[in-house]
Amino acid sequence: MRRIITINSNQVHRSLETKKLLTEKLTAAGFEIHYDFHPDAELIISIGGDGSFLKTVHDFDFPEIPIIGINTGHLGFFPDISPEDIDDFIEFYLKDDYITQDISLLQASVCTQKSCRDVFAINEVVVKGDKSRTIHLNLRVNDRHIQNFSGDGMIVSTSTGSTAYNYAAGGSIVDTSLELMQLTPLYPINTNAYRCFTSSIIFSNDSIIRITPEYRFEDSILIVIDGVEHRFSKISDIQISISDVKIKLLRRSNYEFWSRVSDKFL
Repeated sequence: MRRIITINSNQVHRSLETKKLLTEKLTAAGFEIHYDFHPDAELIISIGGDGSFLKTVHDFDFPEIPIIGINTGHLGFFPDISPEDIDDFIEFYLKDDYITQDISLLQASVCTQKSCRDVFAINEVVVKGDKSRTIHLNLRVNDRHIQNFSGDGMIVSTSTGSTAYNYAAGGSIVDTSLELMQLTPLYPINTNAYRCFTSSIIFSNDSIIRITPEYRFEDSILIVIDGVEHRFSKISDIQISISDVKIKLLRRSNYEFWSRVSDKFL
């Protein structure tokens, strides 16, 4: 029976060396290795940092196949295997000594005057001003008006993404076992003229967040999905919710979220 593994790597020298070594060791263990997406693969391995991991998942269109990361980057919150631990990884994988973690995605429906397009995010959807201008946004949740926001923008993150841009912007770290959305304002203006939330808001997993731009300048809204900029002409409405689409992360059997947070952040 064929056992296929797909390896995806960035082009950093250390990553390419790790890719070569990993290919040799997995081939010796009886696996068939592919470097492009293979629908019959039982596992996808991303080599690089967190950015490479996110890019792999997006490039492969959020596959149902479990994915694990080998960290050759800096922080390495998603890829929790080091190149020095390749032998240990192969051993625990062959012994089925691992867990899989289901990760919910955000779905953002971005509507313009002409059409709507759905985009998906693992970490966050950011609505911000282009050209460093203050933007004005109408925020509604479950069809109820919450506030008229003025500032640099908003981050809507998953619990998985709470440790990424959300955390850097002053948002809270959330246990990944909780399925929710967190909205964190980016430099909100809070004066007599403008009243905005200055801290994060937590929404339930069945909430629908609707953001409507109020244009006072030219087309000045930028959508950033997991760190990648997306430009739309004349955005009229952005609706964000938790998607039914999930990805599967393969983790060591002893993986524990708060130990990971302590190792990486404290």
